[in-house]
Amino acid sequence: MKDLYLEKDFKRGKEKTMLKLIEEVGELAEAILLEDEEKVSEEMADIIAWVFSIANLYNINLSDAFKEKYNQACPKCNKKPCICDSI
Repeated sequence: MKDLYLEKDFKRGKEKTMLKLIEEVGELAEAILLEDEEKVSEEMADIIAWVFSIANLYNINLSDAFKEKYNQACPKCNKKPCICDSI
């Protein structure tokens, strides 16, 4: 993602890049409501791409950040598997 879009992401800026992510989340919601599995898959890929773009703008290694927060146990109940009461 960095090689593909970092220059464009910097030109667009952090706020507008975040708005693009929100737009994609809306498109995912619509695909889920329509039960269109192919579109759900496409929109999920788009969301991941925009999350990586935001991470690149903040110079965050997303893989490291994800492992740090979720690798050992649930960050809320500190159990693996999660035993939190919420759905």
